[in-house]
Amino acid sequence: MSMSKSVTALSAAAALAGVMALGGQAGVAPAQAQSDDQVKCYGIAKAGENDCANAAGTHSCAGQSTEDYSGLDWKAAESEEACEEMGGQLEAFEGSNEENVKMEES
Repeated sequence: MSMSKSVTALSAAAALAGVMALGGQAGVAPAQAQSDDQVKCYGIAKAGENDCANAAGTHSCAGQSTEDYSGLDWKAAESEEACEEMGGQLEAFEGSNEENVKMEES
């Protein structure tokens, strides 16, 4: 293999590794809810109980949330109505879901 082909192959491998490392970050959407009939429900997951990556891209896997009821972490809900009944929202939001935090403190 010539020197230029080796450099090109190495550059391509490095670029691919960089894209893979960004995974759930840099504008790449988090994974879909667990099945097509479920929805992402933000603000209902306790720390360590989230489903998949968060909206901020600070983690890329289930169970990695560090804050109760974060508006950036989601759990799958059966429907939009079920999400709202649990005090969640269908869109990510900054901060914590104060309604769920207050209910737990009671």
